[in-house]
Amino acid sequence: MDFLELVKERYSVRKFSNKKIEKETLDLILEAGRLAPTAVNFQPQRILVIDSEENLEQLKSCTIYHFHAPMALLVCYDKTVSWKRSYDKEDMGVVDASIVTTQMMLQAAALGLGTTWVGHFDPEAIRSAFQIPDYLIPVALLPLGYPREDCVPHQLHGTRYEMEHTVFYNSFEGIQEGKSSNK
Repeated sequence: MDFLELVKERYSVRKFSNKKIEKETLDLILEAGRLAPTAVNFQPQRILVIDSEENLEQLKSCTIYHFHAPMALLVCYDKTVSWKRSYDKEDMGVVDASIVTTQMMLQAAALGLGTTWVGHFDPEAIRSAFQIPDYLIPVALLPLGYPREDCVPHQLHGTRYEMEHTVFYNSFEGIQEGKSSNK
């Protein structure tokens, strides 16, 4: 499958089968995250694999969006390692963790697995449940597994703005907050 076909076909999976993920498959997904580009190549990502029954139950106290997946990846970044922009000290850790998450999500899809990017979780509950130190910042939760046979994309999955709505050349002249005019 070529890349654009992969990104068109990939969708957020909210129904997972009970089939366990093979270690070799998980290793490929984690390798995609390891190879992700990060600011100045500082590689601040720290990924917690949540796969034991006990920890998956703990996860349910941190978010309602666990979808009963057989595994989840919690993507954090180490704020003592992440690159900070010199102009305004903006921390690029969230960006780095997001790139890592995206690459793992797409690798999972290429291998026939499903994911859903979850940002809706209680960070303090996550910290407590998994003993996350203060210098690690949780960014994304990625429930992971094989899609259940009755799983289908959300009805809005294929709905996208035309390119002219989101892409501009040389200036944002004429753009209005919440609207687009690029003609």
